[in-house]
Amino acid sequence: MDHKISMYLFVSYLAIFTLFFKGFVSSFPSGYNNGYNNGHGYGLTSNLNYRFYDRSCPRLQMIVKSGVRRAFQDDSRIAASLLRLHFHDCFVNGCDGSILLNDSEDFKGEKNARPNRNSVRGFEVIEDIKSEIESSCPLTVSCADIVALAAREAVVLTGGPFWPVPLGRRDSLTASEQAANTNLPSPFEPLENITAKFVTLGLDLKDVVVLSGAHTIGFAQCFVIKHRLFNFKGSGQPDPNLAASSALLSKLKDTCPNVDSSDSKLAALDAASSVKFDNAYYVNLMNNIGLLDSDQTLMTDPTAAALVKSYSENTYLFSRDFAVSMVKMGNIGVMTGSDGVIRAKCGFPG
Repeated sequence: MDHKISMYLFVSYLAIFTLFFKGFVSSFPSGYNNGYNNGHGYGLTSNLNYRFYDRSCPRLQMIVKSGVRRAFQDDSRIAASLLRLHFHDCFVNGCDGSILLNDSEDFKGEKNARPNRNSVRGFEVIEDIKSEIESSCPLTVSCADIVALAAREAVVLTGGPFWPVPLGRRDSLTASEQAANTNLPSPFEPLENITAKFVTLGLDLKDVVVLSGAHTIGFAQCFVIKHRLFNFKGSGQPDPNLAASSALLSKLKDTCPNVDSSDSKLAALDAASSVKFDNAYYVNLMNNIGLLDSDQTLMTDPTAAALVKSYSENTYLFSRDFAVSMVKMGNIGVMTGSDGVIRAKCGFPG
């Protein structure tokens, strides 16, 4: 009798798990492209596949995971940097690895565009991973796919959610400094402008709120926030929201003194857990202590503010929605099939 009961319970648990897993995976449709597609239109056109490299490069995911882990052990900031690298790649002519390209005689690349110069990092990590992959699977795996996988591993390594990454992207042959200057959202822009840039790529306000949650890890350079500490809107005073937290304001002023030489110093985006992927970012916004203008401005829109409140109260909800939005973003403007190339080295188009 006990054996029959045990078998019944096992089958019941298995059925529940299967339904849950099926519902989770259904949030990540293969071949989904919800946005700009390098001039080829919108819709189900990306042809990405979760198992794209299963036969051609079976060790791919292990190589990427190990490479990111090694880099993180040397520098915990690299997790946020790799996540940001993926974001900045996808927002400029699609997820095509263009951000990795060095300047050439034919084009000025994205590395030295205003939003990226002396700011975006992780190029050497991607190149090291690519080199190891080339040893196992020559001219098989795109740099764009490596960036997408590295971003996922960076999130998981800091305690965030795992999500299956659709693969099969191809690399671009060119890059555009001008497009990077135009397309990438600025921390100084109003929410309407930022949302418009997301919508152009097939994303929406919810994706703005969710993907902004990536600021739960990482740092900002002091020049981005000093106006909020010393001269908010020309008042000669701190931003009242930050001033209400005297301890935080004092700490930020110590980190970012009001002198030009402090511009490149770093302040944690989430001082309480700068290397832990959690929902503290949204808790900070609810307490009016988001670090960047573009963070705290989320609370000025009723729809965005309601999402912030939900995520501040429910870590699971944030993790689930973040994973979904990352897959959406990772499908922006991808090239597949015979479009683009597979680069041998990520910094060079040939």
